[in-house]
Amino acid sequence: MYMLDMTMNIFSSLLLIICVLVGVAFLTLLERKLLGYIQIRKGPNKVGFCGIPQPFCDAIKLFTKEQTYPIVSNYMMYYISPIISLFLSLIIWMIFPYLSNLFNFNLGLLFFLCCTSMGVYTIMIAGWSSNSNYALLGGLRAVAQTISYEVSMALLLLCFIILIGSFNLIDFEIYQKNIWFMFLTFPLMLMWLSSSLAETNRTPFDFAEGESELVSGFNVEYSSGGFALIFLAEYASILFMSMLFTVMFLGSGVFSLFFYMKLTFISFIFIWVRGTLPRYRYDKLMYLAWKSYLPITLNYLLFLICVKLYLMSILF
Repeated sequence: MYMLDMTMNIFSSLLLIICVLVGVAFLTLLERKLLGYIQIRKGPNKVGFCGIPQPFCDAIKLFTKEQTYPIVSNYMMYYISPIISLFLSLIIWMIFPYLSNLFNFNLGLLFFLCCTSMGVYTIMIAGWSSNSNYALLGGLRAVAQTISYEVSMALLLLCFIILIGSFNLIDFEIYQKNIWFMFLTFPLMLMWLSSSLAETNRTPFDFAEGESELVSGFNVEYSSGGFALIFLAEYASILFMSMLFTVMFLGSGVFSLFFYMKLTFISFIFIWVRGTLPRYRYDKLMYLAWKSYLPITLNYLLFLICVKLYLMSILF
């Protein structure tokens, strides 16, 4: 019986990871199409029907190209950091709130914070091990940005942990049967969305990949397979953040088609923001994290603690 459970867990995990990777492939196609239409041009439309097989052609091209690396780089760390980055982006999906045949994480949100914290190291090592000034600057900026926004994200999560009294994502579905948290905590939702953009290094917070001043940022020396792995890790993180946003604020219900429509819409917002907003200024990014989001989340946290204590005093 134990072996059967283990086999089902492994099979379900592999199936989930394959589905995530296919989702990532089509998310890149959606992004290229949407950015094309935003800029009044066509996106990929030559390969197959309407360019649908384009992501798979790109993957084959990237993974069959020659792997180049700088002679002065710290080779082992340079080689391994994109692999670890993708591994962390995929393993974080294990907290997906299935009701059966996968891991039921009672401490799912803590696992999420641990994995996102580890993701900082992969960017830092990728930037440092390339032994390039541009890559190092991009890595340092990404680390400072990610750490800054993780503080406000952790406090935002703490607000909901106090509200529902659990770290398990399944409980979000139970507590949102009658009303979505979006309506109860609208300012927190907007802060979470912009923090997600900063956490995944997306426009307008894409300082790790500032083409205008850093060529391409921390991944400037990567080519072929290494670049593809970094690319996959970034888009897997975007999909995960969209899923987490949907679970936390838009009611869960992972077995309904409506859930995946909401998830796709949040991913669309990530792309829409990229096609619309210019890059933020770096000092303003830090100001936003430490002087706006941090005080607001602390106030919300104290407010929700007081509400919880008041309700408990009434009930008991």
